[in-house]
Amino acid sequence: MSPAAVKSTSRNVARLHPLPLRVMHWMNTAAIFIMIGSGWRIYNDDVIFGWLYFPDFLVIGKWAQYGLQWHFFGMWIFVLNGLAYLTYGIVTGRFQQKLFPISLREILATVGDALHFRLSHEDLTVYNAVQKILYLGVILVGILIVITGLCLWKPVQFSELSGLFGNFQTIRLIHFLCMSAIAAFVLVHVTLAMLVPQSLLAMLTGGPIVGDALAGEAREPPVAEPAAETTP
Repeated sequence: MSPAAVKSTSRNVARLHPLPLRVMHWMNTAAIFIMIGSGWRIYNDDVIFGWLYFPDFLVIGKWAQYGLQWHFFGMWIFVLNGLAYLTYGIVTGRFQQKLFPISLREILATVGDALHFRLSHEDLTVYNAVQKILYLGVILVGILIVITGLCLWKPVQFSELSGLFGNFQTIRLIHFLCMSAIAAFVLVHVTLAMLVPQSLLAMLTGGPIVGDALAGEAREPPVAEPAAETTP
C-alpha cells in the first residue's frame, strides 16, 4: 500500500482590524487622553468662556507649565501616529473600502433607522452612513486641530497660516471647538462600544475574518487517495 500524497499550505487570514490598525488605535487613544486633559489645564490658566472651568481632578498637570509639557508630549504621539494612520488607510485602500461611497439615500435611510431604533450592529464589517460621516468628520477635525495647534505654538513661524484664521483668540476658539468635537466623538464612541461589546472585543483581538490574504492564488484540487490494494 503506497502512502497518500498530501499537500498542506498555511494561509494568512485578514481580519476586520489588522494588528497595525489596532496598535495605532490604542496609541491614539492614549494621545487624545493626554492632550485633552493637559489642554484643559492650559485652558484653566486663561479661560475663553468665563463660566467654564475644568475641575482639578479632570486635568493633567499641577500647573499650566506642566500641562504644556504633557500637551507637547501627547502632540507628538498624536501627529506621528496620525500620519501613520492616514498613510496606512490610503495605501492599503482601507479608507476607500470602509468610508466610501456615501450617498444621500444611504444617509437618510440610516438616520431613519436610528430614529426608529432599528439600527443594526450585528455586522461589524460594514459601516453605515452615520459611522462613515463621523469617522471622516473626526479625521478632518483632527487635521484642523493640529493646524491650529501649530499656529498657537509658533504664531510667528506660521504667520501666513495663522493669517487664514484671523487673530490669535479666533485660533484659540477654533482649537477649543475642535477639542470639544473630538471629546464628543470619544463619548459617543465609548458609549456605543459599551452597548455593542463585540466592537470593543474586535479592536482587541482583530475581530471577525473578512478575507484571505492569499485568496488570489489558484487553489489546487485535493489529491485523491489511491485505492487500497487487495490480494485475491
